[in-house]
Amino acid sequence: MNHWKKPAVILACAILAVLPCANAMAAQPSEYEVKAAFIHNIAKFVEWPARAPSSGSARLCLLGQNPFGNALDALQGKQIGGLRWEIVPADPGTNLRECRVLFIAASEKGNLGGILKNIGNSPVLTIGDSGGYAGQGVMVNFYLEENRVRFEINRDAAKRAGLGIGSQLLKLARLVREDRGAP
Repeated sequence: MNHWKKPAVILACAILAVLPCANAMAAQPSEYEVKAAFIHNIAKFVEWPARAPSSGSARLCLLGQNPFGNALDALQGKQIGGLRWEIVPADPGTNLRECRVLFIAASEKGNLGGILKNIGNSPVLTIGDSGGYAGQGVMVNFYLEENRVRFEINRDAAKRAGLGIGSQLLKLARLVREDRGAP
């Protein structure tokens, strides 16, 4: 096996392990089941600084209209880096800096600049799935290519937050720089 294919195979196997499988004849996973699995596995390749929230749970906050439906249910309570996922909806009163991962829904596109300003340089992994999000400062952004879920990473945004993105993950991503004119 080629050296560059090994991280892709490992990540793909890890994603498939998270997806719910009723039986061998089960239907293909939905787009958001795949994205939920990606969130879990991407988080495995991120290093948070010691000052990151450590309440015993890894809070995955969903900001805006939830496009996942029940797809994140498979993650609830699942182990991630010594912590267990806690899936919580975020509302205007939520302290977003207490989230380990923040999924910013497309419905929040008009508020993205304010959301990112609110988080500042806190060690919160921001994730979205809207065109242009990575260029505006979201750390990981999903997109579809040939009916497959892919992701792009804004390494500069992650560095500002003190998050380390594993080199294996970076090899699989499309790297994006921020638009200097972004909010």
